[in-house]
Amino acid sequence: MSIPSPASSTGPVLCIAGTRPEVIKLAPVHAALRAVFGAARVAWIATGQHGEMADQMLDAFGIAPDLRLDVAAGDLGGLTANLIAALDRACAELKPSLVVVQGDTTTAFVGALAAFYRQIPIAHVEAGLRTDDLRNPFPEEANRRLIGQLANLHFAPTER
Repeated sequence: MSIPSPASSTGPVLCIAGTRPEVIKLAPVHAALRAVFGAARVAWIATGQHGEMADQMLDAFGIAPDLRLDVAAGDLGGLTANLIAALDRACAELKPSLVVVQGDTTTAFVGALAAFYRQIPIAHVEAGLRTDDLRNPFPEEANRRLIGQLANLHFAPTER
C-alpha cells in the first residue's frame, strides 16, 4: 500500500486514543499535525477505554475530541468487540488519510486493525518495543507485535 501524503488526501489525519498514557503521548503529535495540516485536517477519537482518566488529560491538553466512543467493557473480549465495531464505523464515515495510534493498548491495536480493514495507512507512535515474551506484559506485548505487522509507519522512541 502506498502512503498518500495527508496534504494531498481529502480525509483527515485521525488520532485514536483511549487511555491516559495515549493522550499524554499523542497530544504533542496532534498539536504538530494541526500546525502542519491545519485544525480542520486533523481529527481525534476518544475511545473511552480509560474513561475519566483519559478525559482529564484531554482537558489538560485542551483537546476536544471530534468523536467520543463509550466502549467500556468488563473484559478484553468485550472491549475489543465494542472497539472494532465503533472504530470501523468511524473509519468508514471519516475516511481518514492516515490513522495514528500510540503504544500497546487494546485501543491502539484495534484502531490499527480497523484502519487496516479499511485499507487506511497506519502510523504507530512508540513502535518497536519488545520483551520477546508474548505473554509478558499481557496483553500489551501481543498488541505491540500485532500493530507492528499492520502499521505502515513506525516511530520508535529510541534508536535501539
